[in-house]
Amino acid sequence: MESNLTKGSIFGNIIRFSVPYMLSYFMQMLYGLADLYIVGRYDGTASITAVSIGSQIMHFVTVMLVGVAMGTTVTIGRAVGEGNSKRVSRTIGNTIIIFIVGSVALTGIMLALTDSVVRVMSTPAEAVSETRSYLLICFGGIPFITAYNIISSIYRGLGDSSSPMYFVAVACVANIGLDFLFIGAMDMGAAGAALGTTLAQTVSVVVALLSVKCKKGSISLDRSDLRPDRDIIGNILRVGFPVALQDGFIQVAFLIVTIIANRRGLLDAAAVGIVEKIIGLVFIIPSSMLSSVSAIVSQNLGAGKEKRATDSLRYAVFICVGFGLVVSVAVQFCAGGIVGIFEDDSRVVELGSQYLRSYIWDCLLAGIHFCFSGYFCACQHSGISFLHNSLSIVLARVPLAYLLSRMYDDTLFPMGAAAPIGSLLSVIICVIAYIILRRRAKHITP
Repeated sequence: MESNLTKGSIFGNIIRFSVPYMLSYFMQMLYGLADLYIVGRYDGTASITAVSIGSQIMHFVTVMLVGVAMGTTVTIGRAVGEGNSKRVSRTIGNTIIIFIVGSVALTGIMLALTDSVVRVMSTPAEAVSETRSYLLICFGGIPFITAYNIISSIYRGLGDSSSPMYFVAVACVANIGLDFLFIGAMDMGAAGAALGTTLAQTVSVVVALLSVKCKKGSISLDRSDLRPDRDIIGNILRVGFPVALQDGFIQVAFLIVTIIANRRGLLDAAAVGIVEKIIGLVFIIPSSMLSSVSAIVSQNLGAGKEKRATDSLRYAVFICVGFGLVVSVAVQFCAGGIVGIFEDDSRVVELGSQYLRSYIWDCLLAGIHFCFSGYFCACQHSGISFLHNSLSIVLARVPLAYLLSRMYDDTLFPMGAAAPIGSLLSVIICVIAYIILRRRAKHITP
């Protein structure tokens, strides 16, 4: 299961690590897309809006967990690069402690805040009831989301991105089947989508635990590894907590944009909700590069191979730029057809096409700063990632989305441009930070 990412072709390592992650991320996105598609075929616009709002909230919760888990991936990656198997085991044990405590607390908090969340989101009146039902069911499934992310972060830190892909594949198949059962056959609407997703995640966790049990020796733990270790917990949180705050802040920005769209009316809300799902899908490659860079650079820095670490960053950036350019240009010609897959209403398709054509350029620019974020995390400078994302949100994404929405009330195209403008600011900050870090490293090196 453990994979050495400090040897062989750099490009080959990136591809071998990132492709399974891409497939995992794609299948995770299929959760939301399948929910949206099936609800759209069996129910109305109110149900679509409920699922899009509810799934955004759940994505917010998930990325916070993934952010903390990044600390585990980086800490294990460094230990693997150093050849320190005991530290790997202690990191796994302390990760379990952190996430058990966190998941219990998070579940209780989110269940208590369900009604408040629905109000804060300015949920259209027609969708309030279904949104509430969706969230209550999904919040109850937070422990299973947490368990999946614990196991996945451990595997990825060990250089294995394939096993998490198989776990998600099982959940994806189960989710689609359960959606047709609960939404189609049983006519449960948004609640059926939530129940299908939660049960599918439960199945995924069971399969993951069985996999760990079968691979004896790959992940070894004894009771002493489950004792809290201040140094290891500190390392995990020093990397993971800023990433969690950063990702949470980004999702808050997305939620604010959703609120802005919701206040424009049901059709605008549906259009923005659909496009957010589509954007999530095309962000598979940029997101996979972030995870790949963090894992690969961590192992190489642990092994003292700084040249391979920086080369890995460059390769990942080139991949993201090439992909982002092709996709952004292609979408200009087929935006309407893409949005039309999820909604038949011509006005929703028109608004969604406008929003998608400007928003899609974020795929190109965000891909660049995603790669830098992965590098900064591996260098244990995740605070830089938090900084550039925070400034991007505060200075560009949110204020521009609000202003452009007010200035152009008959189109969503200008509002969609706020995202790539924000990413451009992030790219500039990342490049400056990278140059400063490299210069400092040269001064320190004798």
